[in-house]
Amino acid sequence: MEITARALWTLIHGLGFGALYLLACSGMLVELYRFAITSSSSESTPGQERFLKIYLLTMVVLAWAAVLTGAYVVYPWYRAAPPPGTTDLSMFPQRLLMSSPTTIAWHSLGMEWKEHVAWLAPISITMVAFVFIKYGRDLKNHRQLRAAVLSFAVASFVAAGIAGFCGAMIKLTSTRRFRGVTRFN
Repeated sequence: MEITARALWTLIHGLGFGALYLLACSGMLVELYRFAITSSSSESTPGQERFLKIYLLTMVVLAWAAVLTGAYVVYPWYRAAPPPGTTDLSMFPQRLLMSSPTTIAWHSLGMEWKEHVAWLAPISITMVAFVFIKYGRDLKNHRQLRAAVLSFAVASFVAAGIAGFCGAMIKLTSTRRFRGVTRFN
């Protein structure tokens, strides 16, 4: 079995950065909620606050790494135009998806939507991290700001989830289309 450079970068983008980010989101949502909602200040220690700040900064790095590798490494390969007369579209995923009426929706809806919604994840989590680092434990005293932080954290998770789902389905569909499988078993 051989992994091409394109496949390796796709794995790094999707499973390395994207999947790790999605996994980290569940822990982040629980900890942010617990940290911001608990009434007793003794329940959250300075060590826990420091840990959550580092955790959020790591998530910011993961989110931006996923989006930037997707936009500037993987996406140009997806959009590459085949030379005239090319019959093997396996290295041109966009054209491969567009070559069949059964798969064109994954390009026209899935990829077009994915490339825009994915940017919401790092922007949202960056805001969450910034506000949490600035306010820390005092976030409990700012009800509207706390609600905004939790809302943006959920928005980041949902945007990353949608982008990840669309990306996985596009990869699966283009791989199955290349192998000649036109329907899911």
